[in-house]
Amino acid sequence: MTNEITIDGAAGEGGGQLLRTSLALSLVTGRPFRIERIRAGRSKPGLLRQHLTAVQAAAAVSRARVTGAELGSRELQFEPSPVHGGDYHFAVGTAGSATLVFQTVFPALLSANAPSRLVLEGGTHNPFAPTFDFLATTFLPVLRRMGATVNTRLEAYGFFPAGGGRFIVEVEPCGRLQPLTLLERGAVRVSARALVASLPEAIAKRELSIVRERLGLDRLVCHPLNIDGSRGPGNVVTITIESEAVTEIVTGFGVKGVTAEKVAADACDEATRYLDLDVPVGIHLADQLLLPMALGSGGTFRTLKPTPHTETNADVIRRFLPAAIEIEHEASGVYRVTVGAAGKGD
Repeated sequence: MTNEITIDGAAGEGGGQLLRTSLALSLVTGRPFRIERIRAGRSKPGLLRQHLTAVQAAAAVSRARVTGAELGSRELQFEPSPVHGGDYHFAVGTAGSATLVFQTVFPALLSANAPSRLVLEGGTHNPFAPTFDFLATTFLPVLRRMGATVNTRLEAYGFFPAGGGRFIVEVEPCGRLQPLTLLERGAVRVSARALVASLPEAIAKRELSIVRERLGLDRLVCHPLNIDGSRGPGNVVTITIESEAVTEIVTGFGVKGVTAEKVAADACDEATRYLDLDVPVGIHLADQLLLPMALGSGGTFRTLKPTPHTETNADVIRRFLPAAIEIEHEASGVYRVTVGAAGKGD
């Protein structure tokens, strides 16, 4: 194909993000791509259900031609057509992350020919994926600041491994996203909540006890919450750090065989690293901001040491767009990320 880009799916971080970022960029730029060695280094290489659903979603919004879209596939070829707004329903069918499916098609729907309404089903609170809370509280408010009009609501929680979550997103087309500058954090207000579904509330109370002790929080800003009607058991600790610049979310996930105290302590460790360095953008938001900034008018932000996910994301963006992405070490543990405006490429 003309202008087809070839992506090594085992490069960099080597996970599903290589595929999702390539799909998102292909949709917006109109450039076809081939990805080889998909998730080659993982224990279960190739496309899993959540990756396949992301491919199917990208194909649906652009009526793309796709080869290799099947479970376990290690190679995929994707040729998009213009993106169309409309009503879409995407179901992962497992506890695989529905939020990652949303993030695959969201950038393209901002430049679609009509508004879109998405119904997404699957995992909403999964380890190794942004939670619905992160989307609603951290990511989408920043996108609104850049000019996006998007609304979302959670209808059902979906925890690993049972899934069964459901949320709705409404997206309005918009012009080019505005530049983003996030350099100072300002004063913060910290709160926490611990969710339990089909598990004893004592788990949530034990977790919040650790959070209060570690972060010095008052009991009035720490809330246990019982979730009724979920398909399976689940436990999530969420630490919310609200500042003048952004509201960051730090999440700990209950896992069988791991104590409530350990789950809470690990979340507190991550929150403390963020609070101690006085930067506005956390490690997960840094990863998610690169793509809309590169597609829009660029900008700059200060953050923690970038993760392999962030560095891999930057590498893929550079393959599709003439966007300069610079990551500079500013001080101990502090980095400045600058993204040049690339528009929609050629």
